[in-house]
Amino acid sequence: MKQIKLAVIAMFMLVSITNVSAQDENNPWVIGFGVNSVDQRVAAGNFSQSLEDFVGFDELSDNTLPSISRISIDRYLEKGFSLQLAGSINKLDNLFGDGTTVAEATTSADALYYAIDLVVKYDLNNLFGQTGWFNPYIALGGGYQNIDFTRADGQDGKSDIMLVTNLGFNTWFNDNIGLNFQTGYGHHFQPTGFDTFRHSIGLVVKFGGKDTDGDGVYDKHDACPEVAGLEEFKGCPDADGDGVTDADDSCPEVAGLAAMNGCPDADGDGIADKDDACPNASGTKANKGCPDADGDGVVDGEDKCADVAGPVANSGCPWVDTDGDSVLDKDDKCPLVAGLASESGCPVISNAAKMGINTFAKAILFNTEKVSFKSGVTKELDGMKAIINEFPTSEFVIKGYTDTTGSVSGNLKLSNKRANAVKNYLVKNGIDASRLTVKGFGQADPIDSNKTRAGRANNRRVEVKVTN
Repeated sequence: MKQIKLAVIAMFMLVSITNVSAQDENNPWVIGFGVNSVDQRVAAGNFSQSLEDFVGFDELSDNTLPSISRISIDRYLEKGFSLQLAGSINKLDNLFGDGTTVAEATTSADALYYAIDLVVKYDLNNLFGQTGWFNPYIALGGGYQNIDFTRADGQDGKSDIMLVTNLGFNTWFNDNIGLNFQTGYGHHFQPTGFDTFRHSIGLVVKFGGKDTDGDGVYDKHDACPEVAGLEEFKGCPDADGDGVTDADDSCPEVAGLAAMNGCPDADGDGIADKDDACPNASGTKANKGCPDADGDGVVDGEDKCADVAGPVANSGCPWVDTDGDSVLDKDDKCPLVAGLASESGCPVISNAAKMGINTFAKAILFNTEKVSFKSGVTKELDGMKAIINEFPTSEFVIKGYTDTTGSVSGNLKLSNKRANAVKNYLVKNGIDASRLTVKGFGQADPIDSNKTRAGRANNRRVEVKVTN
């Protein structure tokens, strides 16, 4: 009895001071070594007396070997169930207690007792919730027991097939080692058999769990069984220590925020640095993390007018209207001269301008039957060009004429060439060719007499007219 009391005291001391862990299914095997005591009281028909003796633990010290007398091995099945095979041996110094009604009486002490049980255990934590270190259980199964003694009728021994029920618990000191306490009842099936109460305490060891990466998380519960990790992350690693496992971490080598999938956000604008075009300046998602102080859609780094809203097409600056004619410079073909919107910001050509062009045109004279200009004509052409430039939206037709010298067909070709000579000069000096059209009229529509030298010179001319 002294040995059991000491073992019970040691058990509760260890439970109170040890940081233990719960039993789990990862270690499917458990072996146990301990001591047992057998309380055998009556044959059939006196269960109440046997129960009274059991509750009082009478005579246990007389029926306990001072050595390892019970060995068990458990194999976890599933859902809290496990299978246990156990064997025990003892010597019963006090085979029958006082008040027995059994007819057969022992004639010798130190009766040899041994038993083999096969039971199914159920972990009660599956009903009540896991307690970590404490695993209570119940068990039910069958067994065989033998008590070697000489009966009064001269027959030796008593063997019985038993119905076995157990109640016990394991308390774990760490992941593999714990203490077991168990009490059970064996009911015989023969008319003259003996029921037994059996109590045991012993050391239990779990083993068989597989931990490939050696991180302390068994493979069965390890989400990353090939890579060492942390228990709080189900065995997966977190290299940068930011609380996001590497598998879910978009930036596994740099500590970041869970909200950013493990990536940092230096400027706190809600955009991870890896996706932030301006990681050190708070901005908006629409601008890829860059700021836009004037809200014009052009980020400050590219905005030439960062404090004033302006269109993207103008690099964030507002459009200007230099001449104040309500036509923006970008659309104004005459940005320095006020004009009309219908004329793309340019003024309508004035009558004075038309007269000026006509005056210059009259002075554009050609040599007889040639395309070449008379001396001093280029000065007149330059004057005409200056007026045309003032009205960039105006379009002109250049008409060529000849005198009557030569054939009619030849003069028609010559007039067309002369008109083109004027156009080519203007285009060469900056006038858009699309604004100029050319037409030759030959010797038609003379403005002077072809009978005099002076008259024929005047007829060898060009006329420049506005067409819009």
